Amino acid sequence: MYKDIKKSIAELLVLPISNERKETLSALVAYVQHKVTADLDVNINFICTHNSRRSHLSQIWAQVAASYYNIPRVFCCSGGTEATALYPKVVDTLVNTGFVIDKLSEADNPIYIIKYADSVMPIVGFSKTYDHLFNPKRGFAAVMTCVQADGGCPFVAGAEKRIPIIFEDPKVSDGTPEQTKVYSQRSSQIASEMFYVFSMIKTNRC
Repeated sequence: MYKDIKKSIAELLVLPISNERKETLSALVAYVQHKVTADLDVNINFICTHNSRRSHLSQIWAQVAASYYNIPRVFCCSGGTEATALYPKVVDTLVNTGFVIDKLSEADNPIYIIKYADSVMPIVGFSKTYDHLFNPKRGFAAVMTCVQADGGCPFVAGAEKRIPIIFEDPKVSDGTPEQTKVYSQRSSQIASEMFYVFSMIKTNRC
């Protein structure tokens, strides 16, 4: 992994996680552990209304956490109940954390290549619906990251498990002097919780 990301990880690993949040995360821990123990692919689709902020941060940090803890065959993706665009402040926040990001297009819904190490495939980031062709059609956990998607999308076709893990929307800070701080805090919270999830996984390897 890139040096700056390793530094960011060292900082987020010491962030406190309440027992209440650990309980919220326990369903995802159990799902991942079941798949790893059975030597199966771990497919996780992080879902939010617009697939523009929290779902992308969750997808990206979960993939990095799986790599960090050497959890095999983890494939994270994200989607929304509608497609918009990956919000630019999310990109800025990730770059400030140490990711290397290239924009492949200047369209209304740009496609980004997101790298955290030279030795692994980059993450492809763009806004899409949760059932987009880019995402798995069956055999995945649907992790609902916002209240609106959780309430408005009670059934996710193809999902083996539906897991609500709600994060506060950093959008509330848009256009304010606190925006950079709020986005950084939300990214760090999501990262620390995804690292907690994968730190709890026991593999079959010695």
